Amino acid sequence: MAHFDTEYQRLEASYSDSPPGEENLLMHVPEGAKSQWHHIENLDLFFQRVYNLHQKNGFTCMLLGEIFELVQLLFVVGFTVFLANCVDYDILFANKFVNHTDSSKVTLPDAFLSVDVCSASIRDNAFVIFVLIISGVFWLHRLVKFIYNVCCYWEIRSFYINALKMTMSELPYATWQEVQARIVEIQKEHQICIHKKELTELDIYHRILRFKNYMVAMVNKSLLPVRFRLPALGDCVFYTRGLKYNFELIFFWGPGSLFENEWSLKPEYKRGGNRLELADRLASRILWIGIANLLLCPVILVWQILYAFFSYTEVIKREPGSLGARCWSLYGRCYLRHFNELDHELMSRLSKGYKAASKYMNCFLSPLLTVVAKNVAFFAGSLLAVLIALTIYDEDVLAVEHVLSSITLLGVCITVCRSFIPDKHMVFCPEQLLRVILAHIHYMPDHWQGNAHRYETRDQFSQLFQYKAVFILEELLSPVITPIILIFCLRRKSLEIIDFFRNFTVEVVGVGDTCSFAQMDIRQHGHPAWMSEGKTEASIYQQAEDGKTELSLMHFAITNPQWQPPRETTHFISQLKERVHREATGVSSETHPLSLSESEPRSLIANLLAGPSTVTSVHFGRDSSLTNHAAVGLSDGASALRSLSPISSSLHLKGSLSAAHRAGHTSTISKAMAGSGTDARTVSSGSSAWEGQLTSLILSEYASTEMSIHALYMHELHKQQSRGELSRHTWHRQESDESSDSVPDEVRSEPNTQSRHFPRSHTFPTVVPSPSAIPTSASANSSATMGQEGASSHSSSQRRHSGPTTDSLGTGGKVVRSARVPMGGWAEEGQAAPRHHEPVPEESSEDEMPPHIHKIT
Repeated sequence: MAHFDTEYQRLEASYSDSPPGEENLLMHVPEGAKSQWHHIENLDLFFQRVYNLHQKNGFTCMLLGEIFELVQLLFVVGFTVFLANCVDYDILFANKFVNHTDSSKVTLPDAFLSVDVCSASIRDNAFVIFVLIISGVFWLHRLVKFIYNVCCYWEIRSFYINALKMTMSELPYATWQEVQARIVEIQKEHQICIHKKELTELDIYHRILRFKNYMVAMVNKSLLPVRFRLPALGDCVFYTRGLKYNFELIFFWGPGSLFENEWSLKPEYKRGGNRLELADRLASRILWIGIANLLLCPVILVWQILYAFFSYTEVIKREPGSLGARCWSLYGRCYLRHFNELDHELMSRLSKGYKAASKYMNCFLSPLLTVVAKNVAFFAGSLLAVLIALTIYDEDVLAVEHVLSSITLLGVCITVCRSFIPDKHMVFCPEQLLRVILAHIHYMPDHWQGNAHRYETRDQFSQLFQYKAVFILEELLSPVITPIILIFCLRRKSLEIIDFFRNFTVEVVGVGDTCSFAQMDIRQHGHPAWMSEGKTEASIYQQAEDGKTELSLMHFAITNPQWQPPRETTHFISQLKERVHREATGVSSETHPLSLSESEPRSLIANLLAGPSTVTSVHFGRDSSLTNHAAVGLSDGASALRSLSPISSSLHLKGSLSAAHRAGHTSTISKAMAGSGTDARTVSSGSSAWEGQLTSLILSEYASTEMSIHALYMHELHKQQSRGELSRHTWHRQESDESSDSVPDEVRSEPNTQSRHFPRSHTFPTVVPSPSAIPTSASANSSATMGQEGASSHSSSQRRHSGPTTDSLGTGGKVVRSARVPMGGWAEEGQAAPRHHEPVPEESSEDEMPPHIHKIT
């Protein structure tokens, strides 16, 4: 059981996402007041269907899409069997003559075998029979699921029409925020959830994204085996749709999964006493699922090949360069995804960064390959020109064998070569492009900044932004590689997975069991290096990597301005917004105060989009070495965002809106929206639907740009703070001791402060972070003060459990260091120092439940 050692610790329950006084509320509604949607039992599935119907543009579009999927499956299987058994290719290729009574030409029906011969050929082929049986069972399953979905979505259609007062014709033009605002509003009338008087935006997001938040957290904490070091290829990522499907099957909804229903973790996984037994059971289940994947590998592989052939052959023929295009990888979408970020929000954000990402990758075209491509394109173009000229002179040239094939192949060759020839007007500016990319994707390892021109950075970024051809190849190899990963890699992590779900699951009133990271609680999961110093009590294993908690919190607060977070979270958000506003505009906070409840666009964003004058005139009263760099980052990001943001073109569509924007668009829209309680970005104002949609677009772009500026600012401060901490700790090491394991005098003088900064649990090995994370005495005192204030202001509506803590210093005063890992928390072999795991003791009682917020009764 040595491989079952784990490094995760028990998590204390976070705040309750309920208004004060509603923690144990169970609503009673008179019989006459009950509606069709009163007390929906499975709100997770209900909200997911409401969201899916909105994203699929209504019931009719969803119905047609489902029907065509069934027809597409029949077509792929039937057409493939027909081509393999019912076509005489000798006649088609003119290798055999047809006995005609006249001199007519060979037609396509002449190459088709008769029905008797075709059916006999199919019956004699056992593999074809096996494929047809498997395909038939799968198609019948899809048919039953289709009928069930149609009945369910018909109810959702009725919900939109009768409860939300939205017709299907209006749905494609309504934003999700508008639909969500109406759902929150009708909770008071229909009591969709009887355990809470009011629903919040976070409740809805939690139910829609319950399992996806777990997946994002596991990727962030490097729990899933998706990174590998291969002998010839080096460090690579393998994460496909098939592998993702198996992960979800094992963890969430398959037979024997960790969840007993859509919203509740099984009780045995909430106890620590039987963790080893549960780990063995999970490992056995992973083994059997891996064996099932291995047995079904031939069928799945054939399906993948056929589907790829029918899907991409025409595209390759029409646009051969499409395989050289890039797309965001599945791993990149999971790594770059915020907690509580819906699919359309993620894709919108990544799509805005696509152009800059493509330009960045094109900066690294090989000069040698460019020279070769130019000459190959010249020779291929010469041959193609001659063949085209001959066919123009006499079309009978096309009847010559392989002439048409040569023309096609030469055209493909020229197109591929042109993809390796850079634009002659392209400017090599990788640092600026990487900053623009960061403004949209919001996540980037620290070592990328300043090294954008290096091929190592380019190779790592290509794992997030891969070639379309690589994506197709990975999907084709997925049926073969997936069972290997399940059997030999995922099975080893069974105990870590069990501990992860036990330690990072909290129960929220009216919502159920959710991933604690999705609570976006700075105190529980904040990182001191991401503006959370003094506000977080998280140990090194509770901290989300790459500022995921802080950036996710800002993104959710900006996307949902009506959301009312807890007091500590409100203070963090308002402080950050005020700091960004003050340092970007050069105006004191007393002159332009910021309020979290404001839903109108901030003047910061209006100034950034209007012009760079207000951004460049930056003056700071604090550490100029930090804030000046942050201001430069804001200025560069602002100019880049103005050039890429579609709002610049939208504003020119209407002169009055453009003028209002330059003169003070913020105050104008805020006055217009002041009377309504809904989200400003969801309200259609103006005399026509066109003006309402344009206003909604503008406000949405304001929110997107605001988040981009905050992300740039946080990354710049994080980078400067990391440099400052590094130089300061280097000085301490030189003054105190020559040993690399020595402890600074400030830390030695205040051991209690050190233990407060890094709370430990008896379920964890004793590990102290690297020197860059050890605070000085001043920051430690500040952190302790903030921690005490946060503890005193903790809501009384939840229960707090704390295990015993131990000192962070090892025997003899030595510090046990943990290597800092790059993107997503993953560590390369040979980079991280070996960690010595201590045996994790079992809990005293198997019936002792982990900390929870009030249970639903």
